[in-house]
Amino acid sequence: MTHNVAVETHPEIPLWNDPALSVTTRVSALIEAMTPEEKIAQLYGVWVGASDEGGDVAPHQHDMEEAVDLDALLPTGLGQLTRPFGTAPVDPALGALSLLRTQARIASANRFGIPAVAHEECLAGFAAWGATAYPVPLSWGATFDPDLVHRMASAIGRDMRSVGVHQGLAPVLDVVRDARWGRVEETIGEDPYLVGTIGTAYVRGLEGAGVVATLKHFAGYSASRAGRNLAPSPMGPRERADVLLPPFEMAIREGGARSVMHAYTDTDGVPAAADEDLLTGLLRDTWGFDGTVVADYFGIAFLKTLHGIAADWAEAAGAALRAGVDVELPTVKTFGAPLVEAVAAGRVPEKVIDRALRRVLTQKALLGLLDPTWNPVPAALDGADLDDPEALRGRIDLDGPGNRELARTVAEEAVVLLSNDGTLPLARPRRIALVGPNADEPTAVLGCYSFPQHIGVHHPATPVGIDLPTLRATLAAEFPDTEFTLAHGTGVDDGDVSGIPEAVRAAGEADVVVAVLGDRAGLFGRGTSGEGCDVESLALPGAQQRLLDALLDTGRPVVTVLLAGRPYALGRAVTEAAAIVQSFFPGEEGTAALAGVLSGRTGPSGRLPVSVPRGAGAQPTTYLGARLAHASEVSSIDPTPAFGFGHGLTYTTFAWSDLAVDVEQAPADGEFSLALTVRNTGARHGTEVVQLYLHDPVASVVQPVQRLVGYTRVPLAPGEARRVRVAVPADLASFTGRDGHRIVEPGALELRFAASSTAPPLTAAVTVTGPPRRVDHTRRLHAVFRQEPSAGG
Repeated sequence: MTHNVAVETHPEIPLWNDPALSVTTRVSALIEAMTPEEKIAQLYGVWVGASDEGGDVAPHQHDMEEAVDLDALLPTGLGQLTRPFGTAPVDPALGALSLLRTQARIASANRFGIPAVAHEECLAGFAAWGATAYPVPLSWGATFDPDLVHRMASAIGRDMRSVGVHQGLAPVLDVVRDARWGRVEETIGEDPYLVGTIGTAYVRGLEGAGVVATLKHFAGYSASRAGRNLAPSPMGPRERADVLLPPFEMAIREGGARSVMHAYTDTDGVPAAADEDLLTGLLRDTWGFDGTVVADYFGIAFLKTLHGIAADWAEAAGAALRAGVDVELPTVKTFGAPLVEAVAAGRVPEKVIDRALRRVLTQKALLGLLDPTWNPVPAALDGADLDDPEALRGRIDLDGPGNRELARTVAEEAVVLLSNDGTLPLARPRRIALVGPNADEPTAVLGCYSFPQHIGVHHPATPVGIDLPTLRATLAAEFPDTEFTLAHGTGVDDGDVSGIPEAVRAAGEADVVVAVLGDRAGLFGRGTSGEGCDVESLALPGAQQRLLDALLDTGRPVVTVLLAGRPYALGRAVTEAAAIVQSFFPGEEGTAALAGVLSGRTGPSGRLPVSVPRGAGAQPTTYLGARLAHASEVSSIDPTPAFGFGHGLTYTTFAWSDLAVDVEQAPADGEFSLALTVRNTGARHGTEVVQLYLHDPVASVVQPVQRLVGYTRVPLAPGEARRVRVAVPADLASFTGRDGHRIVEPGALELRFAASSTAPPLTAAVTVTGPPRRVDHTRRLHAVFRQEPSAGG
């Protein structure tokens, strides 16, 4: 029964509601019929929270916003609803009921019957109470598996769409430039090609489920000085063009992303929210993006309060609109009364309102929100009795077995084995000392944008909503005959060393020590990783290094397990630990994945998406640097990492051989052809990740020593071999030249096949012939890999 949410209809269908007409015609007719106030109302959102009783949403109050009166706003319409599920714990079915009733109210209140776009966060799964908490994006990067990430995003998108959500604020396509930045956990890694391919796979999955993907943060947020959140980004135009922009290019061109979120930062004095060259000149005029640009939360107001380029709210609104921002989020501020008054006074031309409005209404039309058959009832409540809210409670499961299985697969593929002296896999030890602040902590697997860490921490009386087994519990199940001794040792960041003697005693009585260290995700200083949780150095937080060193001093084999949001320097453990296992906030199934790797039930196949530093203060340690960024005799600081980008061990061994270059010379619009054989020479099944790096020894502008241009996962049974063939377009050698245009230059190149950025490569010498060639965003972006059984394999 849905009679209580019916939307009034009229016998004659207005042009904008007629699905037989083109979207352009429908949108033009609607814009023509609207008043300036009605137009502007479509360009902002209101932050709300769904009702846990199924009633209308309630406006959410934030310390950066004024109170919002929905009754006063709704007669002119409303563009977006901000995070109805992601603001407070609410049963998913009752949240969906609350959202649909609110949508019916919004549509009934305005002259045109237009509902709002509902958006949510989905950086590590749908950020709603009871929804699956998947691994964070840094773990997506560690999988080097776009197909798997696509499957995960499809599942996330289906869950969101089923309860009435239209837009997801993900993925983050910022390329890590300094690991001290708190939001590293939200990124995919330090290499633009890895970020682009994994991020594009996520976009395809989300968009394929009918949810608008939002690329963020456009552009330069991660290049902030000293890794400080919202600090200025001191990058030059070439770094922006060749490192930070390519993932966005790829996700728009190949992923079909329909929204972009501007960054908070300024570059060379121009805030992204007011950068017309970026948001209109590049994004729309050059790349052809035709979706919506939404503001990062409060970002338009920041033009006045933080950047100081606007004298008042109206000036901030005008600057953002002229630059190309279409929607103010999370709530109405500068786009409200100040913008209405500015348009009436002629300070902001109505044509820039109409330009943004056309994009917003076009997206609403494509989502079906202007159709006469639009129904606010989402798929998950189809056929339900909406007049009995309590009967709906528990009806919607956002964390079913299929989701959890997928979450575990991602977590397993993302585990990176950094070092191993043969201790792993553990051979049924009789006694294990389980030590460290994250050994028995349920939330140690969660990132800062997971619902429990983002919202749930503010509601301690509410159950977490999902099952979060600790590593202690999963290891006990994995080793049922083993005796475990638990010792806290120290906190994540409290600096307390009083528990270290007890931890040392436990270690001394054990056959093996499993030290579980790392981070606590949080926001704005409430954690050691997450938004606003930047650090001065990459030393382990608190007294964890002292604990680790004390355990190493016992002489017992120490398996160091890291549940973290960024890479950390590990001191003596790099050479003295029996093994080091890195997991980047692996989500609700993360401890099961780790237990499987430690026991050997699962073979590790993850690879580092970011370099692990050797020293805590030698930043940045990204491999993607020119010669002067690497170790030299003229500086006493050595940024060489302990474990480089792409590194990761397995429980078997591989041999690479028979490199052949079938086409070693090609014009600037041609391609090279290469092949090599990879063989599993060990006794276990394993997956090798073949990485292809490009080295340009002489170029007209300084180039990175090498950069990733392709990769492929190669699963192999013991003794099995595969011939890996790859076609490499010369376009992959392109870079931004001195005149600001992207070019492919003639000359010698090296194509390096390697197991990591620091592994000895198989190197092929190739040559680009003929004249230089100018390329643009339509250039070829990928090497094409093909695997076939090897003769005798």
